[in-house]
Amino acid sequence: MNNNIFIRNCTMGLAGIVFFLVSTSLVFAQNTAKQKAALEEELQKVEVLIAEQQTIVNEAKRQTASVERDITILDAQIKGAELKIRAKEVSISQLGNDISKKTDTITSLEEKIERGQASLAELLRKTGQQDDISLVEIMLTNDNLSSFFDSINSFDSVSNSLQDLFEEIRTTKTSTEGEREILTDRKIAEADAKKAIEGERDTIRRLEQEKQGILSITRQTEAAYTAVLAERQRRAAEIRAALFALRDTSAIPFGDALKYAESASGVTGVRPAFLLAILTQESNLGENVGTCNRAGDPEEKKWYNIMPGPDDNSWRDDQAIFLDLTKQLGLDPETVPLSCPWQGGWGGAMGPSQFIPTTWNSYASRVAQALGKSVADPWNPQDAFMASALYLSDLGAGAGGYTAERTAALKYYAGSNWSLAKNAFYGNGVMSHAATLQGTIDELSDL
Repeated sequence: MNNNIFIRNCTMGLAGIVFFLVSTSLVFAQNTAKQKAALEEELQKVEVLIAEQQTIVNEAKRQTASVERDITILDAQIKGAELKIRAKEVSISQLGNDISKKTDTITSLEEKIERGQASLAELLRKTGQQDDISLVEIMLTNDNLSSFFDSINSFDSVSNSLQDLFEEIRTTKTSTEGEREILTDRKIAEADAKKAIEGERDTIRRLEQEKQGILSITRQTEAAYTAVLAERQRRAAEIRAALFALRDTSAIPFGDALKYAESASGVTGVRPAFLLAILTQESNLGENVGTCNRAGDPEEKKWYNIMPGPDDNSWRDDQAIFLDLTKQLGLDPETVPLSCPWQGGWGGAMGPSQFIPTTWNSYASRVAQALGKSVADPWNPQDAFMASALYLSDLGAGAGGYTAERTAALKYYAGSNWSLAKNAFYGNGVMSHAATLQGTIDELSDL
């Protein structure tokens, strides 16, 4: 092929590819922009309606208890839950459009890379051929010397643009990877929104059952309604008084546990139900593993045998920190409970939050500052709640959402091994407990 013809064909081919990609992207962007604007407008309207229903609930709760008041509250709560579902559905639609757009963008970028690489390969091949052509052959295949130099100048121009093509391919590859990361985030957000819808549907079912129970009471039977109110008060007291099991320390009333969790949430943003779920999971593990260092425990279960010290070739010296901590708290290091080693590792985790001394030491000052005390105590439930919340917040749980919370739970349990399949049971267990506890908290709020 004549070099001038080849160069012209390559140039026209690349221009056509660019024109196709740009024009297609513009049309797609216009369509998705309209869809996005419509969804955002609907979402804003739904959020206003949700706020209105919450106002109705708040105003009704300030009124004297009555059948009418309770029906008003339940209707508003049901409507609010339905609106929250719609808001999540709108969010999922937005995410779906974004996911589709990102997928198409990645496909276009990949095609652009492939075409650029093909053009680059062809140019390089022709460059190699040009180098192999002798001066005599060039003179014989060109009409005159002037056209020969025109060919050389044109080919040199293409050769000089090779570096630009290299850079374009590299830039496009970087853009592709960035789009893939955004796509992953969108898919996680979509999955979290679907989980949230499941929770709101459970709330609606619970509220509908409560509403039907109240509607079954006629307005003439005041005594029956009085009995309902009494049952609610009894149920609320029962929930608050129920013991919330904690690891390596005595159980506390659920009302106190919720109060500590809500206080910690105010500092860290970690959802109270999720924090309680972590501590529930730890308590369940504690029942399986048992405790060490209690009065009467054998020598192999004492603190100096279950946790690493300065002579154990370990990256941490838990023993020194443990002794210093018990001294500050005025506790007997020979009898304060510690968790036993598990699966061949070290033991020595302390209190409900199950922090090893080294980890506790890194959070102790933050816990003390948050609670306004001089020394944080890992065996004190309130201190333990705050410590767990701070740690979970550092692990990303404060962002909220099913994925962020489950990942934080796994990291809380397994550290850098959080993604291993064998540790999935912990994250799944925590999220199951969190769903149950959220229901209990919601029920208590309605009573």
